[in-house]
Amino acid sequence: PAAGSIGWALTGNAGTNPVTDFIGTSDNTDVVFKRNNVVAGSLTNNNTSFGVSALNPASTGSINSTIGNFSLYSNTTGSANTANGYEALFSNTTGGNNTASGNQSLFANTTGNNNTAYGALSLGANSTGANNTATGVSALRYNTTGNANTATGVSALNSNTTGSTNTANGYHALYNNTTGTSNSATGTYALYSNTTGAENVASGTSSLYSNNIGNNNVALGYFALNANTTGS
Repeated sequence: PAAGSIGWALTGNAGTNPVTDFIGTSDNTDVVFKRNNVVAGSLTNNNTSFGVSALNPASTGSINSTIGNFSLYSNTTGSANTANGYEALFSNTTGGNNTASGNQSLFANTTGNNNTAYGALSLGANSTGANNTATGVSALRYNTTGNANTATGVSALNSNTTGSTNTANGYHALYNNTTGTSNSATGTYALYSNTTGAENVASGTSSLYSNNIGNNNVALGYFALNANTTGS
């Protein structure tokens, strides 16, 4: 525009001063960006979102931050959530204090609280489970209502659905666990086959690898007790 005029040219502006020139409002009102008439970003007093259909515009929740198309798409009253990635926390409605970073991480979460997911599809199926931490692609991917699980490693605790208070550290550790509780696995493939076994401790690559329903076992070392299936 000519000197002294007000407006931003579609082909860009020259001679702007970052101290005085800006895109936005000079009063206490929100800034909204749209793509094809669909909200693609908003800056409000309490929430920040960037991405097509990111953060439901009708949401009354506060202190939410989201980047990625359809992230926090269904949020209604959930607050203090952070979503980064395509469809991260997509189904969240009232859940709060959740952090999702990665494609479809915490995708199905609706009311679960205090969950942390880093990695594509991590905690993807979680619905109401709370206090879970998943770090790694597909970590705790199928968890639905399980609580207080910690999974670190690609596909660690991948199959867990309702099992709670499990700890898995390592590639595919506790991979097949579904409802087993209070298990601790450290090492690649540790407690890999466990499904319903509980209160087992495995430390070492493939330790207690074949354990399926055995309980209260302790295995320390490479391939330790790897053939055990049902023994307790």
